[in-house]
Amino acid sequence: MSPSWRATLSVSPDALRAQLTRLVQRGWRGATFTDAVLRPPWPRTLAVTFDDAFLSVSTRARPVLDELGLPGTVFVPTGFVGERRYLEWPGIDHWSSTPDSAELECMNWNDLAGLAEAGWEIGSHTCTHPRLTQLDDGMLKAELETSRRECSERLGRSCDSLAYPFGDVDQRVTAAARQAGYLCAGGLSSSLVRLGPHRWPRIGIYHDDASWRFQLKMSAVMRVVRATRFWPAHE
Repeated sequence: MSPSWRATLSVSPDALRAQLTRLVQRGWRGATFTDAVLRPPWPRTLAVTFDDAFLSVSTRARPVLDELGLPGTVFVPTGFVGERRYLEWPGIDHWSSTPDSAELECMNWNDLAGLAEAGWEIGSHTCTHPRLTQLDDGMLKAELETSRRECSERLGRSCDSLAYPFGDVDQRVTAAARQAGYLCAGGLSSSLVRLGPHRWPRIGIYHDDASWRFQLKMSAVMRVVRATRFWPAHE
């Protein structure tokens, strides 16, 4: 979340405000990710989610959501949460040697606690942000269970949700997520469809999404398309 960072995964506060204002004006009402998946409180339920626990989610995105009366959900890679650690994994690490390196600053536990106290949901994004399908069973179990335990213990509330890093998920990973105690999980993969609480499709909004593209992504037609793709009917 930055007014100037041109990373694909970043949007500006002004763009976020315009996008969310449009949805609120059309009757969408906010909920946390877990509530939206398991017990949606409104006919048009909107879960605004953020991956990776960038500090800018707290400093720049939260004021926008507060202004519109929306809660948020942030998915945390717990291995990076400390005293102002910087996020680093393939796909974002090339920014670490640029003038925009400060954008990689991660929240600490106090920042996350502040969001939780404000009604946000704090979910897991694993410990180290790996591609989960590439891990052996032991490492997969450790990534999922350790991150959930750390979130719960540090924040004093249950960590019930998970976002799959890179949208990288298969049936073995969803089974491990259930076994680890997550009530729901989601990803951004185009092949991940609404066929169960541990295979929940999220809509990615990116830096270059113009107004027309955002409207297309949020349209009823696209929601139907996302719900009629390739996953088998049962987990």
